[in-house]
Amino acid sequence: MSPNSLFVFALISLSAGADSLGFIHAAKIWQKDTVSWIDVAWSTTSWSVGIMLYVMSLRYLTRLGVTSAEVHTMVWFAMTIIGVIVFSGKFFSWPRLEQGVATLLLFGLGWLLVRTAE
Repeated sequence: MSPNSLFVFALISLSAGADSLGFIHAAKIWQKDTVSWIDVAWSTTSWSVGIMLYVMSLRYLTRLGVTSAEVHTMVWFAMTIIGVIVFSGKFFSWPRLEQGVATLLLFGLGWLLVRTAE
């Protein structure tokens, strides 16, 4: 893997991580039937950082020859889902069947990335 590829991977990982935290905090905004402004602030901040890093990663993806919106989105989506699972800490409490389905879905995204990459 080239240094540029590692840099892109790092940027997308950071972007997906920030977006994952934004989704986790967003899920808490209305849990007590009233607005949790701290969670609004955390989710908004996380998403702002995430989109900024994502846009930066697009520059380097394009330099690597990856110009497909589908590929950009699938990479971000797969990494964001992994981030939500990791940061929520709930994956290992899911029943085995649901863990298996989630794993298969991520492998499916990986398959699409490899087979459709431009």
